[in-house]
Amino acid sequence: MNEAINKLERKFGKYAIKNISLYLVMLYAAAYVVIALDVSLLNYVSLNPYAIMYGQIWRLFTWIMIPPSINISFFTLLLLYIFYNFGTSLERTIGAFRYNLYLLSGMIFTLIGALVLMAYLFISVPELASLGHDERMMIFSSVAMSFSTFYVYMSIFLALAVVIPDMTIMLMFILPVKMKYIAIIYGFIMVLEFLGSNMYNRIVLIASMLNFLIFFLITRTKTISPKQVIRRAAYNTEIKKMKAVARHQCATCGVTGEEAPEREFRYCSKCDGNYEYCDRHLYTHSHIVKNTDKDSMS
Repeated sequence: MNEAINKLERKFGKYAIKNISLYLVMLYAAAYVVIALDVSLLNYVSLNPYAIMYGQIWRLFTWIMIPPSINISFFTLLLLYIFYNFGTSLERTIGAFRYNLYLLSGMIFTLIGALVLMAYLFISVPELASLGHDERMMIFSSVAMSFSTFYVYMSIFLALAVVIPDMTIMLMFILPVKMKYIAIIYGFIMVLEFLGSNMYNRIVLIASMLNFLIFFLITRTKTISPKQVIRRAAYNTEIKKMKAVARHQCATCGVTGEEAPEREFRYCSKCDGNYEYCDRHLYTHSHIVKNTDKDSMS
C-alpha cells in the first residue's frame, strides 16, 4: 500500500494543495455567512444521496462546507482552531500529498456511506418506496444533515496521535498531556457511541472514520517523535536554501534554469569571479576582468 501511495505521490504530488486546512476553515466561515442569511439554505448544499441520484450533482462537493454546529459559539471556534493546528501539524509530518489524500479518502468514504445509508433505509423501511418524490426528498434532507466533515476532521487528531504519539498538548490550555493518551480516551468514547447508536448512526460513523482505520493499518509501526519532526522541518528548510543557492542564471541575459530548462549553464574560467552563462552566451560574452580598464573579448 505504501509503495502504491509513493507512486501516486511521484506522479501527482505537484497537484497537492498546500495548507489545505486553512481553505477548509474558510469554507466553514462561508457556511456561517450562509447560516446568518438563511439557515434553510443548507438544505440545498447538504449530502442528500437521494437528491444526488436525481441530478443535484453539486451536493457531491458542497456538503464539505457544512459546519459541525450551525450555532457559532466559543467551543465551535475552538474546534476550528484545533482542527487547523492539528491539520497543519499532520501535513508537515506526512507531507501535503498524503494529507490531501487522507482528507479526500475520508470524504469519499463518507459519500459512499451516504449511498449505503439510502439503500439501507429503502430496505429497512419499505414504506419509503410508496411515498411520493417530494416526500422522500424531505425525509432524506433531514437525514443528510447528519453528514458533515466533523468525524473526518476528528480523524485528523487520531492520525496525528498515531504518527506522533509522544507529542504533548496543553489540555484546556493548562494540563500537559501526550497525544496518545487523549487519543485512547477519544477512541473509547467513539466505541461507546458506536455501541449505543442505531444502525443509521453506525453507518455514518463508520463511513466517516474508515480513512483513519486504513491509515492506522498502514502507519501503525511508523511513529515519529517530536524531535524528529523538528529535525525534518530543519532539513527541508536547508534543502530549500541549497536549491536557492544552486539556481542557475546567465550573467549576460539573466535567464534562469527554471525559465529555460532546455539550456545548459557553465561557469567561465576566464572571468574573474564566479560568473555563469547559458550556452548561448558562454563563448560570446565579454570576459569580466577585475582591476583593469578594459575587458578582453572572447
